[in-house]
Amino acid sequence: MADQDCGCTISRRTLLGAGAAGLFASFAGDQLATQLAFASPGYQGDVFVLLSLRGGFDGLSAVVPHGDPAYYKARPGIAVPKARLIGGNSAFGLNPALAPLLPFWKAGTLAAVQAVGQPAPNRSHFSAMEELERAAPGTTLRTGWLDRMMGGLGASGAFDAVSAGNAMPARVLAGPAPDLGLKAVDKFKLSGETPYRPMAQTIAALYADAPEALARTAATATSALATAGRLQAVGYTPANGAAYPDNDLGKALRDVARLVKSDVGLMSACVDSGEWDMHENLGTATPGKRMYDHLAELAGALAAFATDLGPDGLGRVTLITISEFGRRVAQNGSGGLDHGYGNAMFVLGGGVRGGKVYGRWPGLSASRLVAGDLAVTTDYRAVIGEILRARCGVSDLAAVFPGVKPSTLGLVRSR
Repeated sequence: MADQDCGCTISRRTLLGAGAAGLFASFAGDQLATQLAFASPGYQGDVFVLLSLRGGFDGLSAVVPHGDPAYYKARPGIAVPKARLIGGNSAFGLNPALAPLLPFWKAGTLAAVQAVGQPAPNRSHFSAMEELERAAPGTTLRTGWLDRMMGGLGASGAFDAVSAGNAMPARVLAGPAPDLGLKAVDKFKLSGETPYRPMAQTIAALYADAPEALARTAATATSALATAGRLQAVGYTPANGAAYPDNDLGKALRDVARLVKSDVGLMSACVDSGEWDMHENLGTATPGKRMYDHLAELAGALAAFATDLGPDGLGRVTLITISEFGRRVAQNGSGGLDHGYGNAMFVLGGGVRGGKVYGRWPGLSASRLVAGDLAVTTDYRAVIGEILRARCGVSDLAAVFPGVKPSTLGLVRSR
């Protein structure tokens, strides 16, 4: 009876009972969460969008430290020539593949942070991503930091926290707060539902007089399905001439923009962009080369997202990029880059003080590196903490990131 294309994700950690888990798994396959559809009352903060660049993003190829001569010495075959950089200053410039984002950089809604990362180096994809999303080293916490944030903000339904497209947010959303995984808004449905076979209506009737735990599970699930049904009936056309690329990231961000503008109670969204693990043939900064083309796809999707939202919509959204680690400073013998440490983050939103690169630059000379890697001078949790406090109304940051104080970069304006 399961439909593997139903477009939603089961979040068994949020289910209220094993019986309900069995019921809804049988109706919608392994892709349906059940604490679903009511907006948390009173939330006035930004929609916080987490874009995970999985595989180890090379921040030095994206936000290029052209003012540091060691950069060009370390990468004789793949460094981005200074003459080709855009949107820069005397120290940094952006890869030309990011040209679709240049208008937002100039408008001050896009910024970058350099030399950012985790408290300690970790070159294992699995364990580094686990620590990045747990974000509580030295503690016994096993929940994800985004789950802790949502719990602190009083999230009450899974449309409050959504993972869109092919996102894999199991760790960052691990914990008791409800969340919903959507492969696509237009695919969110009960398997087998038709006008002549009203399964959701039948479920609601069956569980109307059930014990509270089961009745609540059924009610929230059917409410979420009804909300999705209304969105599907209305359809969606991106605004302001926005043209999303026809790829997984473009489709996922399109759905996030749709949910933002539909006022379904969205507080946070997770989106993934993969294939950043470029050990070989990273290429020069020209079209047709691996890194350039991947950056261009990223920039195109983000530019479409910001354009679609428009100034008013972007004014209530903050999007950040994170990755489990950066890449080595020096290129390897295969024309690529091995796992490293320090990295760059992008921050996009109406409250961003953009058009500049934040963070203390440690330098790339041999004495400044950490085992051959860019040093980390800013904890990624502190950057996120500054945003959560200023834009999302998180007052107890220690509950989200134990032992971490928010950065004082001035990266965003307070709401």
